[in-house]
Amino acid sequence: MNTLAVEYDPLAVNVVVSADMLRVMLADGREVAAPLAWFPRLQEATDEQRKNWRFIGGGVGIHWASVDEDVSIDTLLMRK
Repeated sequence: MNTLAVEYDPLAVNVVVSADMLRVMLADGREVAAPLAWFPRLQEATDEQRKNWRFIGGGVGIHWASVDEDVSIDTLLMRK
């Protein structure tokens, strides 16, 4: 029996940034977390700047305009 692997782009549905972690909830139910040390601009940002994010590409990435930071979901999942 053969099975077909379905490829899809995981999409972010929520983002929480604490003083030391970036947590991203995905549409498929997974949660991905990474230390803010991986993202120096976010680490140095104020709490207000960290809260001011928007999805890009329908959820394939996250953008923080005030600190000029973009994070892709593929990067967090170490897919590319």
